[in-house]
Amino acid sequence: MPAYFPPGLQAVLLLVCSNIFMTFAWYAHLKDMASKPWYFAALASWGIALFEYLLQVPANRIGFGVYSLAQLKIIQEVITLAVFVPFAVIYMGQPFKWDFIWAGLCLLGAVYFMFR
Repeated sequence: MPAYFPPGLQAVLLLVCSNIFMTFAWYAHLKDMASKPWYFAALASWGIALFEYLLQVPANRIGFGVYSLAQLKIIQEVITLAVFVPFAVIYMGQPFKWDFIWAGLCLLGAVYFMFR
């Protein structure tokens, strides 16, 4: 990560990237490997998750120098929803639901309380 990014932004960008890997590791096999035995999906998911951890661990180490543990966690939850919704709709072909918006608004309330 370039040094001119402040540590807080570095952490967030790394968490976004790690969450993309995590989302694919957790859910892409439901579409791509539906006809394969579960253990093939598990092995593929573990392989993808390795890259997630290679980004997530440094992200949390960098972020913990800037944010509290609770703030770091709520940032991760917001990123999870922000990554999951496009993944579900675009990649998995799931219909968009207003529940995604309502969940996001609830998370904004959580962000408010963690950062006030």
